[in-house]
Amino acid sequence: MKALSVDKTKHLSICTISKPHYTEYQALVKTLSCGVCNGTDMKLIHGTFKNMNQYPMLLGHEAVGQVVEIGSKVTGLKKGDIVLLPFLYGETEGYSSGWGGYAEYTVVCDKMAYLENGMGPGSLSYDEGIFAQTVLNPEDKVDPVGAAMIITFREVLSAIRRFGFEANKNILIFGAGPVGLCFTRFCKLLGLSTVITVDIMDEKVAEAKKMGADFAWNSTKINVVDKIRQKFPNGLDYVVDAVGLNQLINQAMELIAYNGKICCYGISPTLNMNLDWSKAPYNWTLQFVQWPSKFEEAEAHNQIMAWINVGVLNPMDFISDVIPFSNILDAFKLIEERRPGTKKIVIKYDE
Repeated sequence: MKALSVDKTKHLSICTISKPHYTEYQALVKTLSCGVCNGTDMKLIHGTFKNMNQYPMLLGHEAVGQVVEIGSKVTGLKKGDIVLLPFLYGETEGYSSGWGGYAEYTVVCDKMAYLENGMGPGSLSYDEGIFAQTVLNPEDKVDPVGAAMIITFREVLSAIRRFGFEANKNILIFGAGPVGLCFTRFCKLLGLSTVITVDIMDEKVAEAKKMGADFAWNSTKINVVDKIRQKFPNGLDYVVDAVGLNQLINQAMELIAYNGKICCYGISPTLNMNLDWSKAPYNWTLQFVQWPSKFEEAEAHNQIMAWINVGVLNPMDFISDVIPFSNILDAFKLIEERRPGTKKIVIKYDE
């Protein structure tokens, strides 16, 4: 089979490796789609992802696939099931796993089989990631391309719950990429009173408005601090860094209210900074969610699917490009070029 690899020189290539082995508690999955993650994938390519530095590496962590073979003890999966988050586990022919979801075949675990055979929490083989490897229902109103977006949806919603966002509060979101747009849409759906989204590109500002932002500004054209203090003299309840730029933390200090919270999502490529809280209120909170809990992500699944199935959340609104696997390298060129209008890119495979 073919997969996407990156080496320590940041060189991307399509490589050929063997199909993955699977245990009696797992199933073989044929990949149908995989979302390109502007955060994780790009940090792995550039060698800036915290604690992951074993190259060459197989990339991709937003895969959707169809079960084609099952292990002898599998009870919770069947052939034909559409599943989220199949991976390649461990080393594969000299390649380490950057989750490997761009490979043409991957592996999914059957959590029912694991639990039935004593391999749940507390066992040496326990991995909470199995809980997020969800089977889509046939009646779910999403195709495999749109389903790739569900993974980002669940990660963001689980982060929102971890941050503790409350209805009727005010929030500013730095960044209107795929993650920032998710924060924008979900904060409106969850009843936050005023949602403000800021970006440096007019095209992304326009997308934030489409997602329901009450205000969306280009920060290269206005002074964000002045704007906020005009509208909210006492500051905001929450400020979110959905970009991964540490300087935004210091900027957020001037924006938050007393007891406000600065929320940083994802792993910044720079793992240290000088904090200046001279302009912050006396009491405030800084919280990082660098690694979404897969168990919490699984718990977010039903809410995401309810929003999709009733029509208030459309995965295709967040996707700008669908690119065949044969042209996967073009997807990463688009991201590197920062083409205006680029949102989530999804790689599609032959069915």
